[in-house]
Order: sequence, then C-alpha cells, then structure tokens
Amino acid sequence: MYKIAVIPGDGTGPEVVREGLKVLEAAGKKYNFKYETKLFNFDGQRYLKTGKTLEDQDIEALKNYQAIYLGAIGHPDVKPGILETGILLKLRFSLDQYINLRPVKLYNAAFCPLKDKKPEDIDFVVVRENSEGLYKGMGEFKDKGTKDEVAIQISYNTRRGVERCIRYAFEYCRKRNRKKKLTLCGKTNVLTYAWDLWQRTFNEIAKEYTDITTDYAHVDAATMWFVKNPEWFDVIVTDNMFGDIITDLGAMVQGGMGIAAGGNINPQGISMFEPIGGSAPKYTGKNVINPLAAICAAGMMLENLGEKKAADMIENAVIKIVNEKLKSLAAGKMGYSTQEVGDLVVANL
Repeated sequence: MYKIAVIPGDGTGPEVVREGLKVLEAAGKKYNFKYETKLFNFDGQRYLKTGKTLEDQDIEALKNYQAIYLGAIGHPDVKPGILETGILLKLRFSLDQYINLRPVKLYNAAFCPLKDKKPEDIDFVVVRENSEGLYKGMGEFKDKGTKDEVAIQISYNTRRGVERCIRYAFEYCRKRNRKKKLTLCGKTNVLTYAWDLWQRTFNEIAKEYTDITTDYAHVDAATMWFVKNPEWFDVIVTDNMFGDIITDLGAMVQGGMGIAAGGNINPQGISMFEPIGGSAPKYTGKNVINPLAAICAAGMMLENLGEKKAADMIENAVIKIVNEKLKSLAAGKMGYSTQEVGDLVVANL
C-alpha cells in the first residue's frame, strides 16, 4: 500500500492533478497495486487567508508518506518569491530532495520547434543539484535603498552536496544504459571557486566509472547545442541555477511545457513529482490546459516507487495519443479538453 501526499496547488494545478490521479487509478487496477492519497491545501489561497506557507508540522505530516504528487505553486495575488520559497524550496530542502531529475524526450517530431530533429535525436536527462547553489538563499544587502546599495547573493556549494549529486548522475547514466555518456555543465572559466569544486569532484568520481564516457560543456555552449545538436547529449549534471535554466530550454525542445515532467528526488527518502510548467493562472478553470506533463510526472512517481511496468505503460499511452490524437501540445490547441486528454490516456493504457 503506497501512501501518496497530493498537493494540487494553485491555478491549473488541481485540474492537471485530477487527470494524473485518474490515470494513476487506472494503472493501479491494471497492475494490481494499491495506494491511498491525502490532499494537502498548501497553496496561495491558504496563504492569503492565513498568512501561512509551510510550517514545521506540515513537513512532519508529509514524512508519513512515500511520495508527494504536486500540481503547481504560484498565485497572481501573492508577491513572487513568497510561495516559491515558503513552499517549494522548503519542501525540497526540508525533505533533502537533493536531485532534480528532468527527462527531455521528444515524442512527436511534429511538435518540435527544431528543424529536422526526430525523437531519436532528443532523448536526454538533466540531473540538477537541488539543495545548494544560489538557491540556498544566502546573501545580504549593504546600504539598501541608497545609491551605494550592494546586493550579495552567495552560491553555496559543499563537497558533500556536489559529490552526492555527481555520484547520482553517474549511477543514473549507468542504469539508463543508453549512450553511457555524462556531461558536466558549468562555467569553469568565470565561476572559479564553485566550479573548480565541481570539476575536481567530477574528475575524481569519474575514475570509479570507467564504463561511462565523460565530457564538459560551458552552460552557454550547452544552450546552443541543445538547439543545434541535442543528439549529442545523454545525461547532463549541473548545479541548481544552471539546471533550472537549461531544463526550461529542454522543455521547449521536447515540445513545450505541456509535456515536461520532473522529479525532486531523495534517493533515501521522500521524493516529489510535478509538471514543471507552473500554475498558468490565465487558463484556470477553462478545461484547456495540457495535463500530459502531470500524467508523465505520475508515471515518474510510479517508477520511483518500484512500479516500472506501470510507468512504462503510462508513457507508451502518452506517446500514442501525442502521435495519433493531439493537434498541438499547447493549452487550448490540443483539439481536446483537459479532461478528454486524461480520458484518452486511460483508454490507451
């Protein structure tokens, strides 16, 4: 019996989570696994009513679950940064979800913005360090509000944090067993402290994985090659900020935010799975948002829980309807409503 905490969140989050849970229920019946869910209203509406984001007792309650299924966080009436820091980052840091895992996989060449790229050309994974770097929230103002103001934001990297992320990436690359190539993506020529640590650690760990080919790319070059030669990549490992940036580019390369799913992974603990597209408030309640990213996130969650056959079944159903049914992956242009797309996935399991 799997125990899954569900955080529908803001905007279109509840709509896409509803479809993900529908697919999860159908997969459970086909593969005979049981689970129970509990909804948690950690969202912008709660914050507006109570002034609360995520408290310590909320984190303790979530520790009773094996996985977290998240819709989206972000409310138009809440100042940017409050919910993201108080809910999303607090979840990741408190539950030590130190890996952000982002598969970038093209299902239908017709939806790719790149010329002459096929599904076999775009199939890579970004392993992003998820608990340190610039997102640690360390820094200060000096002379705030004056003409001499200085804002300092610290990129905080520890040997332990960097090493466990890189080691996870090597193990994932070996398990994935595709090109068996791991690319370190950084900026060693300018960020000479943090990326010296990353490069040295990467080189040392690489000696333990002689079956894995390694290389390095500056982050600006990597963004260029994502567009020009995405077929070069297999698994990429990078820090928190660079990972945040290049995975959004990866989402566009694979067809858009409507298909992009991600996992916040604690390999020894509780992991959280979500569509990466955000709350999309302008589409809220219109039944037009694409739920496939949330459905793919549910598949990632099942694979993480050990139900790989069910996860593969969900992905295969998504691939089929993306190729045979949908006119577009964009909200309002799919040719089907949010609910109908969820029904199509269930019908094709």
